[in-house]
Amino acid sequence: MHGRERMALAMRHEIADRVPVMCQLALGHYFLNAGLKPHEVWFTSEGFAEALVQMQRRYQFDGILINLPGRPREILKHIQKIEETKKGEVVTWRNGHVTLIPWDDNALYVYAARPELTPRADLAALDPDKLGAVDQFTGYLWNTYHIPWLEGKSDGGLLSEAPDYFGDTIDFVRAKTNGEISIHGEVFSPFTHYLELIGYQNAIIGLVKSKEKVKALLERLTDAVIAWAQTQARHGVDAILISSAFAGGGFISPKMYTEYVLPYERRVTEAVKACGVPVYTHTCGKIGDRLGLMEQTGTQGIDTLDPHPLGNVDLADAKNGVGQRLFLKGNMNSVSILEYTDEAQVRAEAGQRIEVGKPGGGYILSTACSVAPHVEPWKLELLTPLAEELGKY
Repeated sequence: MHGRERMALAMRHEIADRVPVMCQLALGHYFLNAGLKPHEVWFTSEGFAEALVQMQRRYQFDGILINLPGRPREILKHIQKIEETKKGEVVTWRNGHVTLIPWDDNALYVYAARPELTPRADLAALDPDKLGAVDQFTGYLWNTYHIPWLEGKSDGGLLSEAPDYFGDTIDFVRAKTNGEISIHGEVFSPFTHYLELIGYQNAIIGLVKSKEKVKALLERLTDAVIAWAQTQARHGVDAILISSAFAGGGFISPKMYTEYVLPYERRVTEAVKACGVPVYTHTCGKIGDRLGLMEQTGTQGIDTLDPHPLGNVDLADAKNGVGQRLFLKGNMNSVSILEYTDEAQVRAEAGQRIEVGKPGGGYILSTACSVAPHVEPWKLELLTPLAEELGKY
């Protein structure tokens, strides 16, 4: 049985030959370990696809998460120069703007001469019915799509149609994996789009002071999420992850989750399932008090499941609750993995999750959140052999 089959069974809550393994890796982990220049990984679809497949093969993961959209196909022609510094690569664009790509972390896009050119939207001035040009808010665009500008989009703007190159990385990864690896796409939740569009502080204030306007914005932003999800479905992904990182207990209450997250993510899950593609949800931090609410969105699985002290999810409780109906992925402590110094510690952490998550199927072994850039590869190389040893059905 190959990884794609194994993951498909787990996501359907059916029994595979063993517990599948699939971790999300931080972009800095690819920079440090894939043998490519950071700008090649960050700014080219071909480079990111190569990094994704290299790491999947090294760690024998059953699936790959593609968490950046494909890039404009000739974007490197817009670069004036690339300098290697102690901090990382400094990319200077022909328009004078600058991107710093640390050797071990996400890229930062800055406007050296005029930093005020990275605005977020003003909630008071924004018209929810006229959002076709939200890419003018470069702070939103960069933090949502991790790209300095859009090329080749329709007149309707990003909210009505995703640029065709957005699917390129998916196509490259599919070609390299011969249909044997489960390929997952990712979209940000409408709530995340809202936070990035307005800026976190003003966006949270808006939840209290401008409720109806926020809800109107969320409706429109949901259209953008659905458009990007449907594009990924057309490119043949095996599942779509809704990244709803800021919907946990550290940010909003269950009441606010019900009001500002649940109905809009439900629209996304319905649209994805209508394409015949499984959908699951990633939310960081303390979500133990809202697992049932997450299920009400229509999601088919829950990713992350941060344990104490990062979060408050006990895998056994989740398995005996929503895990009877949804597949579960994660729960390994991402910080502890970084700190461990010997094989026994990694085996104990992963083995305990396999023991609890394995019965009845529906569990995917993974770190709770992304694998940090400086996690030594030997630790991840232990996971699949351990699943083959302890996770067989």
